[in-house]
Amino acid sequence: MEGVSNGGMLYHEVQESKLCAVHCVNTVLQGPFFSEFDLAAVASDLDRTERQMMVQGSGDFVPEESHNVSLDGDFSIQVLQKVLEVWDLQIIPLDSPVAEPAQIDPELENAFICHLQNHWFCIRKVNGEWYNFDSLKPAPEHLSKFYLSAYLDSLKGFGWSIFLVRGKFPKECPISSSEASSGYGQWLLPEDAERITKSCNAAQRAGSRSGQTQWQSVPYRQYEEQGMLLDEEDEDLKAAIAASLMDAAPAVSTKPDT
Repeated sequence: MEGVSNGGMLYHEVQESKLCAVHCVNTVLQGPFFSEFDLAAVASDLDRTERQMMVQGSGDFVPEESHNVSLDGDFSIQVLQKVLEVWDLQIIPLDSPVAEPAQIDPELENAFICHLQNHWFCIRKVNGEWYNFDSLKPAPEHLSKFYLSAYLDSLKGFGWSIFLVRGKFPKECPISSSEASSGYGQWLLPEDAERITKSCNAAQRAGSRSGQTQWQSVPYRQYEEQGMLLDEEDEDLKAAIAASLMDAAPAVSTKPDT
């Protein structure tokens, strides 16, 4: 029997600005492997390649706006694919023919990535147990194997795009907690994650009884409302990503090679 990974601990990142794509990638990998600047650099490379292909094909001027990252930190699926390819992981749409076995028996897989509007999160199997690593949650939320299938079906019903992640996942995080660059990641024992989740759920129920506002149960409404609260925190992030894109992307010729 294989030993547990990362000493049996779970790696979770709590939402920072609109960096859910970064949180999603890191929780898939179970460690603080990438920062928003790493993803911005990948997005810049993709944009540069796309512009070069368009220029060579038409010879027309190509606008400089990015199709792979917005200034508020939302990244495209292509960026997530490129980043995870570093670890030989493949992202496959769940509705594709090759993913049909995962549609029937999702519990036999290891990870799913979910996306709707501007929000990304992952559902990951760690040490044989499934968890929802949504960065809008204070801790990973345990999912039974039976509920996993029902939950994925529910997400699909609400319009979420779901991707299967396959490959050889890292068994251990090579980055120590003191070396981690992000301040929003945390390592939790499963029992600590369960305790935090139960405590927050109890607080939400108490708030509901006292008339305080709760998040909508419909997933996309939850993220819309959360996004409103996060907008005020994004100005520094926008400036940092814009600077990163400018540094990483040299000017692209508007004329095809002759």
